[in-house]
Amino acid sequence: MDLQLFSQLVVNGVAVGCIIALSAVGLTITYGVLRLVNFSHGDFLTVGAYMTLIANGLGLNIWFSIVVGAVLAIAIALICEKLIWSPLRDARASMTTLIIVAIGLALFLRNGVILIWGGGNQSYDVPVAQAVEILGVRLAYYQLLVIALTTIAIVVLHYMLQRTKIGKAMRAVSDNIDLARVSGINVERVAVWTWVIAIGMTALGGSMYGLMTAVRPNMGWFLILPMFAAIILGGIGNPYGAIAGALVTGIAQEAGTYWLPTAYKPAIALVIMIVVLLFRPQGIFRGTI
Repeated sequence: MDLQLFSQLVVNGVAVGCIIALSAVGLTITYGVLRLVNFSHGDFLTVGAYMTLIANGLGLNIWFSIVVGAVLAIAIALICEKLIWSPLRDARASMTTLIIVAIGLALFLRNGVILIWGGGNQSYDVPVAQAVEILGVRLAYYQLLVIALTTIAIVVLHYMLQRTKIGKAMRAVSDNIDLARVSGINVERVAVWTWVIAIGMTALGGSMYGLMTAVRPNMGWFLILPMFAAIILGGIGNPYGAIAGALVTGIAQEAGTYWLPTAYKPAIALVIMIVVLLFRPQGIFRGTI
């Protein structure tokens, strides 16, 4: 066994796991608070990456571009909340209806991206940075940034959920939306903050994924299966479980290529999801936010 190559794949898996973690946290919060299985979540990751591409193309520094990209992606999500999700919640639409609408929204967003930017790969205007080598394992500059920024984002998320009034309101709505409404909690305001946090983190993940690889229309679609595997492994509705599940899924996908062709990476996420559903359907962690 080539330990150096295997270690390299594990390091790559940690970086990919961080991208999945940012997106999966948004996906699981959306389900935990709004009870929405959002199949368009991966395409919002793509939208975030392309919004960053627009800002970067206008000459903004890549870090300002990422912030602008996240803000624009959040704005699009809030328009969807106003036009689609809020009316459906008020009409008490069934879970099946919500899933079908989410799939339709995913197709709309993906084809919109292809219509505007085409189907080819694009990249940000960023300087080429040299990798750092530790014990024979190469750590790309942008991989290190992804890991650092993901850690910061998760710490900020933890603070918001545990220490702020909106975080406590989100937890109350997650437990029982009707009881929260009767208790005087503004559920619509909580829904808006849920989208801000969920899509903000997902757009950040999309922009960083674009830094590591390339910006392309299907980048979010290819991550939707690992995202679901992560939240099922970690416990549906639990953001901390989603982070743990994402790291396990990312490392398993990348390390698995030591034995399998890279085309089978999504299959590894599928196997993880099926095994967890069969033997521990509640996931590693119980409860929601």
